[in-house]
Amino acid sequence: MTTSTAAAPNTDFTELKQSAKALVPLLRENAARTEEDRRVAEENITALSEAGLFRLTVPRRLGGHETDFRTFLEVSSELARGCGSTGWVTTLINVCNWTVGLYPEQAQLDVWGENPGARVCGVLAPGATSRAVDGGLVVTGRWGFASGCLHAQWATLGIPVVDARGQHIEQGAALIPMDELTIEDTWYVAGMRGTGSNTLVAEEVFVPAHRVLSVTRGVRGACPTERTDEPLYRSALVPALALVLAGPQVGLAQAGMDVVTASLAKGRGISYTFYERACDAPSTQIQLAEAAQLIDTARLHLLRAADDIDTWAARGEHMPFETRARVRMDTGYVARRSREALDLLLNVQGAGGFAEASPLQRIWRDQETSSRHAMVNPGIAGELYGRALLGIEEQVSPLI
Repeated sequence: MTTSTAAAPNTDFTELKQSAKALVPLLRENAARTEEDRRVAEENITALSEAGLFRLTVPRRLGGHETDFRTFLEVSSELARGCGSTGWVTTLINVCNWTVGLYPEQAQLDVWGENPGARVCGVLAPGATSRAVDGGLVVTGRWGFASGCLHAQWATLGIPVVDARGQHIEQGAALIPMDELTIEDTWYVAGMRGTGSNTLVAEEVFVPAHRVLSVTRGVRGACPTERTDEPLYRSALVPALALVLAGPQVGLAQAGMDVVTASLAKGRGISYTFYERACDAPSTQIQLAEAAQLIDTARLHLLRAADDIDTWAARGEHMPFETRARVRMDTGYVARRSREALDLLLNVQGAGGFAEASPLQRIWRDQETSSRHAMVNPGIAGELYGRALLGIEEQVSPLI
């Protein structure tokens, strides 16, 4: 596995990970309320803000921590142990904050110049029309699944970039204040209910040119930030956007392990058997060991991919195509192994794990939902990585 040379030991990064661990009991306590309210509990938002965990990827010069991706993923997976929805929202806000660091400095100042605590949500998929006007674009559109939009002040949204003749020239991302957008309450789902991943709507919103990022060029490693000395913002675009979604998967699997081992420690038996204590059964022991190994496997691939991103960024070199494809593969692999681990843990817990009073059923629903994100899709990841390994130029997605 690759070893990262991207960042020297940093006590602040250690403190951030410790802060995330310290918040797990609070997030766990508020998880049911977060789900019921269909938004992250404000107590969680306040605690995360005070701990600086929404500023992981904000530039230091603008009041952030500017961590590496390994730290980002360790924090997000730890938060998901407490609450899947809270971990997901924190992840999406941090990765959208990171994308703002790719924009020209004026756009970064627009977001954080007067409010260092500003949070950004986003949707990469283009769901809009645009027309060129003097100084920028006018955008109209709808973007679904905008996780974290209920707690954000800005949004970065996929758009078609057009020229003066209306010709589509590239894909872009428009940075828009939330007070210029409308939120439609559309997020009614089986899992990750607390993420508030509603639909954002823009009607004839003017976006100045400095707040339009070329995604097409970004995929090739060409971003307009003038701060090329900051390694974090040299990270490969698509690997970063995909991999962060896998962090909460490991955390959710570990949350399931926490619930099941705590239940076993109470000494419950196995119905319709002679086992008075489930933990005495070899089947329990073996399934628990296999689940733990799957979680470890998922975590190893998660951090290997994070180290790849950090190492190439530290070198100031764009990550090679095959490595980028492998990170997409790792992302899907982490999701699959995490789901398999939770499946085994549900077998150990039995049907009682699906009782409404059991947090395990919520953890299961959260993982089953979030691991189906289009950027995580293991099947598509396997296709594009296999093509890369075989040197097939024609790919199934431009997002590699």
